[in-house]
Amino acid sequence: MKRVMFVCKKNSRRSQMAEGFARTLGSGVISVASSGLEASKVDPKAVEVMAEIGIDIGNQTSKPLSDFKADNYDAVISLCGCGVNLPEAWMLREIFADWQLDDPEGEPIETFYRVRDEIKERVASLLTKLGNTPKP
Repeated sequence: MKRVMFVCKKNSRRSQMAEGFARTLGSGVISVASSGLEASKVDPKAVEVMAEIGIDIGNQTSKPLSDFKADNYDAVISLCGCGVNLPEAWMLREIFADWQLDDPEGEPIETFYRVRDEIKERVASLLTKLGNTPKP
């Protein structure tokens, strides 16, 4: 089972949505976690837009990257362009990508929807790259 870490600046929106999609689309075939360069709290708007498509991230919590060890992950995905700020060990995993998605913080709900949908597409592609077919 491949292990995936999604990381962002604060682990409050993009990485939380990615974790939710990966848990749902990759259920039983990957292990997933998310973290931030610093911890904060999960944005209620992110919880709301995910709930609208049947994915509950309301129980997820924001965690600092320092709580995890790079060696425990096969793939590391940065969602905000923060990859350059990660310790080198995180960038040397089997798969490393920096998706650089817009931060919807403070933006209209439509921005949350757009970013959510972009994350879903990218997570589905990542699962395929890892050799797993995403669940419908």
